[in-house]
Amino acid sequence: MTATLGHRGPDDEGYFVDGPVALGHRRLQIIDLATGRQPIANETGTVHAILNGEIYNYRRLAAMLRERGHRFATSSDTEVIVHAWEEFGEDCLAHFNGMFSFVLWDAERQTLFAARDRMGEKPFYYAERGGWLVFGSELRALVAHPEIARALDLRGLSRYLTSGYLPDPHTILEGVVKLPPGHALTVAGGKTRVSRYWDLPFGATRRGDERIEAWAERLWDGLCVSVRHRLVSDVPVGVFLSGGIDSGAVTAAAVAVAPESRLQTFSMGFDEASYSEERFARAVAEHLGTEHHQFTFTASDAAALLARLGSLLDEPLADPAFLPTLHLARQTRATVTVALGGDGGDELLCGYPTFLALAPMAAINRLPAPVLRAAAGVIGALPSGTRYGSPSFLLKQFLRGAVHPPDVAAQVMMGGLTPPEQRDLLSPGVGTAVADFDPYGDLAEIMADAPTDDPVDRLIYHHCKLYLAGQTLVKMDRATMACGVEARAPFLDPELVALVCAMPPTLKLRRWTTKHVLKRALAGRLPDAILERRKQGFGVPIAQWLRGPLRPVLEQTLHPDRLRRVGLFAPAAVTRLVAEHLAGRSDHRKVLWQLLVFELWREAYLPDSRWS
Repeated sequence: MTATLGHRGPDDEGYFVDGPVALGHRRLQIIDLATGRQPIANETGTVHAILNGEIYNYRRLAAMLRERGHRFATSSDTEVIVHAWEEFGEDCLAHFNGMFSFVLWDAERQTLFAARDRMGEKPFYYAERGGWLVFGSELRALVAHPEIARALDLRGLSRYLTSGYLPDPHTILEGVVKLPPGHALTVAGGKTRVSRYWDLPFGATRRGDERIEAWAERLWDGLCVSVRHRLVSDVPVGVFLSGGIDSGAVTAAAVAVAPESRLQTFSMGFDEASYSEERFARAVAEHLGTEHHQFTFTASDAAALLARLGSLLDEPLADPAFLPTLHLARQTRATVTVALGGDGGDELLCGYPTFLALAPMAAINRLPAPVLRAAAGVIGALPSGTRYGSPSFLLKQFLRGAVHPPDVAAQVMMGGLTPPEQRDLLSPGVGTAVADFDPYGDLAEIMADAPTDDPVDRLIYHHCKLYLAGQTLVKMDRATMACGVEARAPFLDPELVALVCAMPPTLKLRRWTTKHVLKRALAGRLPDAILERRKQGFGVPIAQWLRGPLRPVLEQTLHPDRLRRVGLFAPAAVTRLVAEHLAGRSDHRKVLWQLLVFELWREAYLPDSRWS
């Protein structure tokens, strides 16, 4: 099992076996290179722990625990887990500021305890089968255990088609689940218990206090504190700098808190001008005086990686940015082992177009349903542009969502297929098997726990629980760890998250201005051209590439004979989408990429399975 995770921990491996429990660990050396080998035990050898990730406040915690009589044998952040467990039990989680999945075994209490960080930066899969509890950082580790069968969950397939990822706690395999962010797992007395220990703290929102300057300074100060925590490392640290506001903010904060260091920054661009942010990344680097490294990702690079995409992905993930992120991480590894990034800024501070769609969506939902459907049909017939964020593409996504309730509309606008669209693509047998399954039921369960009724804050909650945890952080974790790089996200610091949740929503989204308070905080700290430019995510020119250099792999992977042999998808429906896209009559980039990624993953994980 640990051998399958060698890419995540290329520097060392360690094991602990005690009666019914076996812990295995692969190590990427970041903190305490000399004595931080895992598993790590307490003074008496009765508690052992393994950690994937970082506890950023470990030095302060270690000092506090020493004052309470605990003796430390290492300078590792993992050791604070065992002593904090001794001191606080399950309440130890309230003391950890970090990104983590960890497991500990307490021999005296005969208790296994595991937990995942608050926002879901680090993964944790587990399954209960045949008297075993099997767990690991990636799905590939679990299927290496003889009790874990490789059986496709057809509802998992529907969830993937709905979102482009597998939302927590679900996976693509039957009987395997993910521990959700902010949750802990306890095994004692033969029973397994999963409990939530944290959620986004919207309850403290101060809606009457809208003094923008005071909030902006608090946001900047909080980001600087978070970045200072995440610069702590015994190996070189850099920043992924895209040219956008979030990564620019992280870079500016890093320069502010560590002015004596020559900060290394790394960015990725494309030959296709409308997708490339190279000039903006360079402008930020020159403004802040970083040592900047610029790379370009081409269609040829994508074609080379596609051949290995199925094995690189742990689960199907329909985010084309996985490929350039992997390429960037590989280039970055030649210089640094840790890289900070801007993940979480868009979700927490209202950076996506979906936030701008809230007001129009409320107005358009008052129109009769037939009028909405007719408008969607007219817009759907418009030609699709291939430039990044083309108006026709965005308008089509908006109208696809407009016919649904707000929570579902947000999901549809972010991408993925509706149930009727799925029925057209699935083979008759598979369609029948999932006919009674409503993939939006998962969404309803998640949003039922949202601790706020404000539309803006509810959308923040939606995007954090689904898109951020299920896609963005998964993409970053898998792409960077595949290259032995640790990615850190300062915007996801729990204290900073609490600060943002407490802000009045009008400070985050003011009329048509997204990230209003962040832009105010960065005034004078980043070039005006960066703060005023249109929002641009890490888009990839997949629509063009599928019609050009990637056309052979698209046609081969989604060939009707191949689909008919496997039996999951309807060959005629898929062939129609391929033909329309290649001819330029429609832009089916999202659904074709979803299908392509799934088939490449299935070929790697379930090559001999058939459904008929």
